[in-house]
Amino acid sequence: MTALPIALVPVVSARRAPSTARNIATVARRELRDAVRTRWFWLYTLAFASLGLAVSFVSAAGAGGAGLSGFGRTTAGLTNLVLLVVPLMALTAGASSIASDRERGMLAYILAQPITRTELLLGKYVGLGGALFGCIALGIGACSIIMAWMGAPSSPVAMLWMSGLALLLALAMLSLGFLISVLARRSSVAVGTAIFVWLTLAFGTDLALMGGAIALRLRVQSLLALSLVNPLQVFKLWSLHAIEASLDVLGPAGLYATEEYGRGLHLIFGACMGAWIAAPLVLAALLFSRRSPL
Repeated sequence: MTALPIALVPVVSARRAPSTARNIATVARRELRDAVRTRWFWLYTLAFASLGLAVSFVSAAGAGGAGLSGFGRTTAGLTNLVLLVVPLMALTAGASSIASDRERGMLAYILAQPITRTELLLGKYVGLGGALFGCIALGIGACSIIMAWMGAPSSPVAMLWMSGLALLLALAMLSLGFLISVLARRSSVAVGTAIFVWLTLAFGTDLALMGGAIALRLRVQSLLALSLVNPLQVFKLWSLHAIEASLDVLGPAGLYATEEYGRGLHLIFGACMGAWIAAPLVLAALLFSRRSPL
């Protein structure tokens, strides 16, 4: 995401080369430190906390009450917030990681050091993943602490589920961002492509699925399969299922999934999200190993 200085690369003695784990950890620490120093980290953290509290107030007002509503209702409100903010944050962070170094000419210099391309890619991924984890944990954690301090009825398990699922969504979008970054030559092109992908995935949720189901007369099985292709939709369904809410956002397909798979939906959603985390990252590593650093 940011330029890596000369001090990043560990000094190699003539007797022993640095291990793979040490190289990855060195890159990850530097990437995490640089990410935490940027404005976007604190901006998104503040946005999570303030918008989470705003969602709670709105939920309480909608229920006819005053003050802060409980964790469960706030978690349901935060779902749509996470769907918009987290993918955009992770996609743009990943998209600018490799492309920006290539554009500034730093990538060729870094790869001339005793570090492999896979180690560099994984180090950057771990570092940015840690920054995203910190952003999500601080934002939602601050919201939860303030709500509990003000005496809101609490069920923190719902917030823990939300934080964990938001992190999985962030890692999936970060992998996709790295794939875009490896393919792009310029950071502006990579970030623009990332925003386009974000818009496509965001608009490919409930409204597009229901419109396509009506126009194409899809069966409930096909509609459910299309829902599992979109990681944003997987996150939404999984978060609703985790807090024992109804999946009727997909109409008959949601009811079919609940009745057909029951508790097995957690495994299905986990497998889909795991595939979105692993597949783009592996493909990015393969392409990165064969592309010129210039």
